[in-house]
Amino acid sequence: MKFVNLLLILLTIVVVSCKTDKKEPTAMEIVEPTILEKIANAHGYEEWEKVNHIEFTFNVDRDSTHFERSWIWKPKTNDITRISGTDTLVYNRQSMDSTAFKTNAGFVNDRYWLLAPFNLIWDAANFEHTLIENDTAPISKKPLQKLTIIYGNEGGYTPGDAYDFYFDDDYIIKEWVFRKANQMEPSMITTWENHKDYNGIIIAADHKKDEEIFNLFFDDIVIQSDQ
Repeated sequence: MKFVNLLLILLTIVVVSCKTDKKEPTAMEIVEPTILEKIANAHGYEEWEKVNHIEFTFNVDRDSTHFERSWIWKPKTNDITRISGTDTLVYNRQSMDSTAFKTNAGFVNDRYWLLAPFNLIWDAANFEHTLIENDTAPISKKPLQKLTIIYGNEGGYTPGDAYDFYFDDDYIIKEWVFRKANQMEPSMITTWENHKDYNGIIIAADHKKDEEIFNLFFDDIVIQSDQ
């Protein structure tokens, strides 16, 4: 009996030892996502690596005028097709002539509006950012968090520009302010609304100004992903 009891005690010690050997992650080992990652992920950034084809039309209705241009983008190869009226231009962003470079400025603008939350990750090395956890949104006047990013003064099509992103606890952008060359006065303020889900990627289809007949919007959106 003594031998059996001793064996049971030894087995208990081994089991307890095995359990205690499994080290639980400490607070230091758990990496908290940055505010840039939280906003990007809330808009579906984790699905981006699967995307191989995007189509969208960039539209602006201002008073009685309408402007639009359409894009087909293959992000894995950087092949771009721009369709504007009866004109079509195909180019690759890795080898652009002067015509393609000028056209690409429009693509950069339109893509930024479409996927600005993802640019928080793509452009992170090119801007400084600050967070205010309790601010007042300029259009809705609601209490929201505000992320401000200020681009460096070199490189890109519009160096030195600043953006203020307003978002709630879900990290979905509700409004933003564009400030050209980081000037104090806003250059443009619009909503981010009519959010739609395209294979896990969240797009704000409409961007409206306060008390103006203005809507910058996207339609004909197609996002194709690898299975």
